[in-house]
Amino acid sequence: MKIITYNVNGLRAAVTKGLPEWIKAEQPDVLCIQETKLQLDQFPAEVFDELGYKSYLCCAQKKGYSGVAILTKKTPDHIEYGMGIEKYDNEGRFIRADYGEVSVVSVYHPSGSSGDVRQDFKMEWLEDFQRYVEELKQSRPNLILCGDYNICHEPIDIHDPKGNAKNSGFLPEEREWMSRFLNAGYIDTFRFLNPEKQQYTWWSYRFNARSKNKGWRIDYCMVTESLKEVVKEAYILNEAVHSDHCPAVLKIAD
Repeated sequence: MKIITYNVNGLRAAVTKGLPEWIKAEQPDVLCIQETKLQLDQFPAEVFDELGYKSYLCCAQKKGYSGVAILTKKTPDHIEYGMGIEKYDNEGRFIRADYGEVSVVSVYHPSGSSGDVRQDFKMEWLEDFQRYVEELKQSRPNLILCGDYNICHEPIDIHDPKGNAKNSGFLPEEREWMSRFLNAGYIDTFRFLNPEKQQYTWWSYRFNARSKNKGWRIDYCMVTESLKEVVKEAYILNEAVHSDHCPAVLKIAD
């Protein structure tokens, strides 16, 4: 099973930049998308239908903002839209697809870069998200939590750890949350299989950051410890340029 997570920073824009052709070449079984930035009636369903994918979307109330989706070749047993927490579900940040004993989530963690209010919101979300998935794990123990976490965990995950130490996305309290989350029984699959590899999934549009590879690794395919033995490959596709992010891939044994 090949699962890809990709923050496309606007799905309609990504389609015009060759996203369908890229999907056709990569052939993921499940594609977890973040920042769709559209409403249901704006979704170009026929594009993905032609590629053989069923599409499930959780959109934000605010137009042109946030939104997550799961594109899948296999029909899920169940789709869960949101977490049942209104202030987060209104922003379209969580969608889950169940396949037998395994559940795949596309999640978009908030950014705190716009100021203190959103940083506080982000920190509340992190605690509520962890509480939610811990509870979910009781009934759905085999979780694959893919998405944009908007956090670099360790210095190896960011191009300038000292210069970014006071910036949202690499704050001590965010990194401490990530450590606690992983210690609670989750695996960062890329780092699990690539302990020394320095690779990024996001670059600012400013200062030619991508061409200079001044990036951040903030997109993750996390799995519960119960799936550790079936994790086969985890890698990043830096050459995909439909967004300011690039995709992260997870392959698990069926």
